[in-house]
Amino acid sequence: MSVQHALLTSLLEQPSSGYDLARRFDRSIGYFWQATHQQIYRELGRMAEAGWVAAEDDEEGAGRRKKVYHVLPAGRAELARWVLEPAAPGEGRRALLVKLRAEAAIGPLGLDQEMERQIAEHRATLELYLAIEQRDFSAPDLSVPQRLQHAVLRSGILGEQVWLQWAHEVLPLLRRAAPQEGGAA
Repeated sequence: MSVQHALLTSLLEQPSSGYDLARRFDRSIGYFWQATHQQIYRELGRMAEAGWVAAEDDEEGAGRRKKVYHVLPAGRAELARWVLEPAAPGEGRRALLVKLRAEAAIGPLGLDQEMERQIAEHRATLELYLAIEQRDFSAPDLSVPQRLQHAVLRSGILGEQVWLQWAHEVLPLLRRAAPQEGGAA
């Protein structure tokens, strides 16, 4: 996931100056997607060049001016496109959290299908972990190294179980928000 999509989401939630955006980003999306202030400014420039955002001068008081960025239709379209794109390997969880924020800002977009896809992936991973546990760690007299290896596997099992529980809580919200077939979105 590029930081650009996280920034577009944040700007859709509230148009901001680069400085204010960086501060807000640190307190919200930044908890699961990090970006330095320098990176944020660099990406804002790239997004402006791409026609995704525009900046307007805003009087701040005492004669100081700042640029306030807002999302243009092309940026909104790019974010909507990205939300429905399957997550790349290794970025699924972080990207999904940003996609949920984007769905809240501009949805409904149909993110329920991506959530269902990720649920199937996590369910398959959990089943694999449980099969490994049964195969390799079912003996009652495991050595300390084996118990430590099992502890690592249990961490993965518990992580998958918690993620699946959370996803099953979110999926009905996405289904209620999903655009209807043949209807207006």
